[in-house]
Amino acid sequence: MSTARPQEHHPIAPRRVAFDWRETPLHWIPDEPTATHVINVLHLLLPAGERWFVKVFKEALPLVRDEQLLKDVKGFMGQEATHSVQHSYVLDHLAHQGLDTTPYTRHVDFLFEYLLGEQPPFRFPVPEREWLRFRLALIAAIEQFTAVLGNWVLSAEGLDRADPDPVMLDLLRWHGAEEVEHRSVAFDMYQHTGGEEPARHARRVLAMAVTAPVLLYLWAWGAGYLLRHDPQLAAPSRYSLREHNRAARRGLLPTWRELGSAIPRYVRRSYHPSQEGSLRAALTYLASSPAARAAAGAVGRAALQ
Repeated sequence: MSTARPQEHHPIAPRRVAFDWRETPLHWIPDEPTATHVINVLHLLLPAGERWFVKVFKEALPLVRDEQLLKDVKGFMGQEATHSVQHSYVLDHLAHQGLDTTPYTRHVDFLFEYLLGEQPPFRFPVPEREWLRFRLALIAAIEQFTAVLGNWVLSAEGLDRADPDPVMLDLLRWHGAEEVEHRSVAFDMYQHTGGEEPARHARRVLAMAVTAPVLLYLWAWGAGYLLRHDPQLAAPSRYSLREHNRAARRGLLPTWRELGSAIPRYVRRSYHPSQEGSLRAALTYLASSPAARAAAGAVGRAALQ
């Protein structure tokens, strides 16, 4: 099946970045533990989540009959694998600062490795092809939110005004830019392998109906965990919606409207993720990102040797 992709084509390739966390404080947004830890939930979810993306896409590669899509998917897998590794290093940094995230991340590992593994959990009688299509639809729905978050962080002037740690901000914007860069790949992969309409669209809607509340739950749970176990707070703290909304008004977090409006857009039949964010803005940041520039320089030096 050929796949129509309405956006401008841009080659997708991983950038072998590295970050030095030695000087990054636990509260990398000064005096903003809630905003810091709400964003830190990314580090809890993404190492296992993005490894799972790669595993599911490997299962689906034999179904791809479009050469250009196959190249994009392989580039996507390389980027996601790099994201997973870099966010796992942040977990090591948090542990070094006395914030052990293992009790939370073991639940995330169970979700992706068992509940969403290669076989349906609890021996549910779901045909193998349908189980694969459902997981591809989940990845496409999750990527809708990562594209929205990526677009947000690239233009989050509130974060700049808050004087955050520059290494963490570069990690978030490098990752966000790559999410915008490959924002269409998971959707195109699902559309290509998801079978015929109307079942394909119905499955896309179902996947979003599952993804949105589960992500919201995991995020609130993760932020609460980090605040309760933060060793630098004078007393154990709880996740507060009031504090969250205050941080959002300061531009330190995306608003609920920005996140929630992504859902009805996604379930429209005519939707395509190329409508999300600006590829030009993403590439502009990647051209200036300290980590991405260092990675590009290392590749260039290696080519000259």
